[in-house]
Amino acid sequence: MVTLEEIDEIVSKMTLEEKARIVVGVGIPGMFGNPRSRVPGAAGETHPIERFGIPSTVFADGPAGLRINPKREGDEKTYHATAFPVATMLASTWNREILEEVGRCMGEEVKEYGVDILLAPAMNIHRNPLCGRNFEYYSEDPFLTGEMAAAFVKGIQSKGVGACLKHFAANNQETNRTNIDTIVSERALKEIYLKGFEIAIKKSKPWAIMSAYNKLNGKYCSQNEWLLTKVLREDWRFDGFVMTDWFAGDNPVEQMKAGNDMIMPGKVHQINRKRRDEIEEIITAVKEGKLDEKILDRNVKNILKVLVNSPSFNKYNYSNIPDLNIHAKVAYEAGAEGVVLLKNNKVLPINKDTRIALFGTGQIETIKGGTGSGDTHPRYVVSILEGMKERNLKVDEELASTYSKYVSEMRKKEYKEKKEMFGESNLTSRLPQDFLNEDEIEKIAKRNDLAVVVISRISGEGYDREPKKGDFYLSDDESSLLKKVSQIFHKYERKVVVILNIGSPIEVTSWRDLVDSILLAWQAGQETGRIVADVIVGKINPSGKLPTTFPRDYSEIPSWNFPGEPKDNPQKVTYDEGIYVGYRYYDTFGVEPAYEFGFGLSYTTFEYKNLEVKLVNEKVKISLEVLNTGEFPGKEVVQVYIRAPKAKIDKPFQELKEFYKTRLLNPNEKEKVEIEIDLKALASYNGEVWLVEKGEYEVRVGSSSRDIRLINRFIVDDEKWRYTS
Repeated sequence: MVTLEEIDEIVSKMTLEEKARIVVGVGIPGMFGNPRSRVPGAAGETHPIERFGIPSTVFADGPAGLRINPKREGDEKTYHATAFPVATMLASTWNREILEEVGRCMGEEVKEYGVDILLAPAMNIHRNPLCGRNFEYYSEDPFLTGEMAAAFVKGIQSKGVGACLKHFAANNQETNRTNIDTIVSERALKEIYLKGFEIAIKKSKPWAIMSAYNKLNGKYCSQNEWLLTKVLREDWRFDGFVMTDWFAGDNPVEQMKAGNDMIMPGKVHQINRKRRDEIEEIITAVKEGKLDEKILDRNVKNILKVLVNSPSFNKYNYSNIPDLNIHAKVAYEAGAEGVVLLKNNKVLPINKDTRIALFGTGQIETIKGGTGSGDTHPRYVVSILEGMKERNLKVDEELASTYSKYVSEMRKKEYKEKKEMFGESNLTSRLPQDFLNEDEIEKIAKRNDLAVVVISRISGEGYDREPKKGDFYLSDDESSLLKKVSQIFHKYERKVVVILNIGSPIEVTSWRDLVDSILLAWQAGQETGRIVADVIVGKINPSGKLPTTFPRDYSEIPSWNFPGEPKDNPQKVTYDEGIYVGYRYYDTFGVEPAYEFGFGLSYTTFEYKNLEVKLVNEKVKISLEVLNTGEFPGKEVVQVYIRAPKAKIDKPFQELKEFYKTRLLNPNEKEKVEIEIDLKALASYNGEVWLVEKGEYEVRVGSSSRDIRLINRFIVDDEKWRYTS
């Protein structure tokens, strides 16, 4: 192990050029004359400094799984990585243990494929349901975000590789993401957009942070000294290193000064010929006195004291053979806990003799996850149709064959893959859904017991979704199919189930009364089809809860000015809603959502009782019992919201402050739940200091933000915690 004293000595002996090479990446592997990465498909590498035995290190994308190329030139082997559920689905588990286990599996793949740092988790807030990368992010709530991320990071780093939190900070849209100026108050930043990062940093000590593309109140995040030095280093005591997002910012010297230690991927002059190579710029700035070499030394040390722990530095002999079979089981378990049952009129679960008519092309073109750097290359993806057949469900074979032929023929024609992301044609145009006439559906209804309609959506890096039909709203052909299937099947007293294979919310209120059950399967990775089949027959009892609000209509969301002004080419976006993001807005201002934050049904029922609340040594100690009062084994997520007293600082109606997922409870089985909350966690920021104001606090315990089962109170006698950070 290299000591800090040895790092200081190495840096003191480095030439100016060697230091500059440490703080700048090697460029995009395989592009602009840069040799291909030793791990093809990895996002970036660092320069080796042979004179001091410092090797290159490898960084790869991975919010939903390690992202490397499955095939290599001149190599017959394959290098697949597991496709785990997307982050929003992982957050829907509300289960720290499963997030840590997913992290461990992903960390093993990182290590065994020769990568040193995984560029994950992505943890920006769901400010608006149309952000194209929301599937990569956990939640609209900073506490849930921070807790999920911390567990995930612990799992990754338990394998001796690093995690990198991204994108720091307030990177909540893809439209003009590289130059949009995000205008947001300091209070909203500290309570909403930075809080999740703070929780994850303090609880899991990630190796690295990635600064975001956008400007924050006038300055690029990668050039923002307040963000990267005052908040990150001084207030939070972060001791890893900071890297830029790829090609972020416009001034490498200002990035160095601000506390952005590493510039990625390097060789920007190849992209923008108005600028020189960053290495040259840094060297010149030091020689001309525009950059203090002590700042450069500081950044180099920040990087080296992390990278000395990396597998590459320690000459780890990676195998290229991670245990993908074990990891597939964990991907299944994580997805199983993240499925959210939105509606159920005693339809699900079904028995295995139920005859199923499966509608929607998503049964075949099942979406495992989003596109861009959040994409993965697994060994397989089990479609919904394949999953049902594998589980021996009685799927209408004639209808399934009709859909298979339809998809194949349409993809050969005008509906070919149309958008390339990172050199891969992995975003397909949406096929028309309403190609069956009423007579055909009549025949199908007569020979089946249940209709299952799959509705799919996909989004990805580089673009945002739109508040239009075919995206946030159902397309006309989707609406027509759903209406025809519902009317005809109900005429024959058959039931209709909708499966939502989506990465973030869509509008549901205009059509949900047409159907009997709605299953939110999210994008569950390579095991999606098996998970859906097992939920339908009750092998899995849904225990997922929404980590983000489903609004009734796009017009009712608080972030009305997304993605900024002017509308045709946004340059600035102002967060006028302040701290009132997600349920904080809906609950405070009495706006009814379609499905509230924390919502999720089960095949069983739970009773909450015997709530006790005590304030002891500035800890809020909460205990209660949860009893399974239904007929199926199941898990429940106990959610604790705190309602603060009216005082000097305006506050939301309530805020999530803790949660607990029970073990699997059998019918009539109960579990005692004990939760502890630091009083300090109830503080609000008044623009100068954090305060826990005096008064009566309400502890609201329930199954969702609007299904509060028990209420108790405690008193804070005097003002607490006048602290600045």
